[in-house]
Amino acid sequence: MNAPSPDTLSTSDARALFARIAGNIEKVMRGQSATVRKLLAAFASGGHVLLEDTPGTGKTTLAKALAASVGAQFTRVQFTPDLLPSDVLGVSVFNQKEQVFEFRAGPVFTNILLADEINRASPRTQSALLEVMAEQQVSVEGRTRPLDGLFFVVATQNPVEFRGTYPLPEAQMDRFAMRLSLGYVDADTEVAVLEAQDRGHPLASIGAVASRDEVLTLMARVRAVRLANELRHYIVEIVRRTRSAPQVLLGCGPRASLALAHLAKALALFDGSEFVRPEHVQELAETVLAHRLVLDPQARFAGASAAALIADIVRETKVPA
Repeated sequence: MNAPSPDTLSTSDARALFARIAGNIEKVMRGQSATVRKLLAAFASGGHVLLEDTPGTGKTTLAKALAASVGAQFTRVQFTPDLLPSDVLGVSVFNQKEQVFEFRAGPVFTNILLADEINRASPRTQSALLEVMAEQQVSVEGRTRPLDGLFFVVATQNPVEFRGTYPLPEAQMDRFAMRLSLGYVDADTEVAVLEAQDRGHPLASIGAVASRDEVLTLMARVRAVRLANELRHYIVEIVRRTRSAPQVLLGCGPRASLALAHLAKALALFDGSEFVRPEHVQELAETVLAHRLVLDPQARFAGASAAALIADIVRETKVPA
């Protein structure tokens, strides 16, 4: 099968496709335009997303709405302390009739994978997703199996419950292109949510507004967006400053620079632009970089936050003309 060509999708068509998918999702996720925009940027640029928020804010619904909007195969895995890596990746089972071992693919062989409450699984099971997210393949029992070309991980975790949880290690956090939080909507929007669900869940009424081929072409078109050399230096300068900040034990690595560049290309395309502008980088900096930082204990006790530190770095970094 030939790879989709970005030339088959114009900038205006790409913008219209994004608006169509975003509008469909927002029929379910009311009052979350900014979050949907960033989620779709990660989706179109090949990144993965960590949704960190309190229960009941719609994390699972958001992932399901995305899958429904693009007609993608959706799989949800509830992460628990007794979940094993083979429960996620798959395992070989002996076929007595044929006298051979047959590989039974795990739920990771899908298009959109929802790893629900990922921090409730053991570090061993969490690490099963490292290769999957970084290289889009699964190595089991000495054989490497590629995943589908359309593959996207949405992981969730609850930041206010710590019993029975295992904090994600830095290497795992670095695999997520961004960390998002839905937050609470305003009172009027919450009333509208109640009204919309009087006779059933809105998820049941939305269908696909984009095909698999359109999504793959959109992803190829994102990669073709121009990123000026001055903006590459701007991105790298922001990321490098996280490594030398006095409050930081561990700064952002080159994977963060790559994520910020790819996501900025997606936002530029969604805005109908052929090239990335500094404001696209600025809009994404906190959600792409903050979750990768490890602050020193003294800074944490003093009330410092990674998000505030990133905001300071962006404000102090010279914007290219």
